[in-house]
Amino acid sequence: MTHRPLRLSLSKDALQSNWRWLTATSGVETGAAIKADGYGLGAVEVAKFLHDAGAREFFVSTWDEAQALGPLPEGARLAVLHGLGPDDAAAAAASDARPVLNTLEQVRRWRIAFADRPCDVMVDTGMNRLGLGMDELGALDGLKIDTLHSHLACADEDHDRNALQLQRFCEVKDSVAARQYSLANSAGICLGRDYAFDLVRPGLALYGGIPRAEAVGHIQQVVTPEAQVLQVRTLKAGDSIGYGASFTADRNTPIAILNIGYADGYPRNLSGNGYATFGANLLPLLGRVSMDLVAVDITRGGAWREGDWMPLHFDLPTAADAAGVTQYELLTGLGQRYERRWA
Repeated sequence: MTHRPLRLSLSKDALQSNWRWLTATSGVETGAAIKADGYGLGAVEVAKFLHDAGAREFFVSTWDEAQALGPLPEGARLAVLHGLGPDDAAAAAASDARPVLNTLEQVRRWRIAFADRPCDVMVDTGMNRLGLGMDELGALDGLKIDTLHSHLACADEDHDRNALQLQRFCEVKDSVAARQYSLANSAGICLGRDYAFDLVRPGLALYGGIPRAEAVGHIQQVVTPEAQVLQVRTLKAGDSIGYGASFTADRNTPIAILNIGYADGYPRNLSGNGYATFGANLLPLLGRVSMDLVAVDITRGGAWREGDWMPLHFDLPTAADAAGVTQYELLTGLGQRYERRWA
């Protein structure tokens, strides 16, 4: 197997600990959103480790994501959030996964081809994205609905829409029969147990993201990118480095050049704002992040040599803020050049 000079160091214990905290906080059945290949960490492995911790409900976006999972662990159940599109009948017929029906046309398709099978349904209570309107609920009569869902638009902030959507979902629950009801994502769990109903669907917080302040101190970092040192050199006082000569050294500065860049999902906006780490020390990046390379000031520690592995600082809320992107973008943007190592 060809050697990769990039890897993601992934913590199974942190992933499982995050799921357990979300379960304890919600007080109800806690599933896991594993779409986008487990938010970039590897959906097959994520599903296995969370199943080992006790998770039984899993969610992907599309039927090809469902197929890519292969056989699920014993007792696991899977739902496909984007429902049953015009070209999805064959995939649905070959799968035990439930579609989350989002439109009247999807409901019609399901009735024609799969009326004897249970499905999930998404109801729009204020996101105005996917979901049946509250005036379309009569179309659900007779369906075997496993889980009735809605999705919070503003759960990551204190917003009047949260209470409004909760009220609307309670109205839906009273009028549509289903085996169980689900409203809350990671941030929604932090809003309190009124939002939990029967099932919650965390995503970001499982993987180390902080959806709201209530999660600070409870959610652990799951992923740390590590890159190999390609070269160690000294940047002389007065020398600049990288494209645009955006950094000029005011002293002789030892630097390490790492095999990582924006082609690997390490944002260009971390130029001058990102860090590598050496123990507890933060080692600042110098100059611009380029496609495949970054330069790191190693003054604060380490007898670095070519081929050594250097961790990148990747606390999700801190790094995302420095990069000017959301935690979701930073996490799911990690590319395919990394070897993913769970420990």
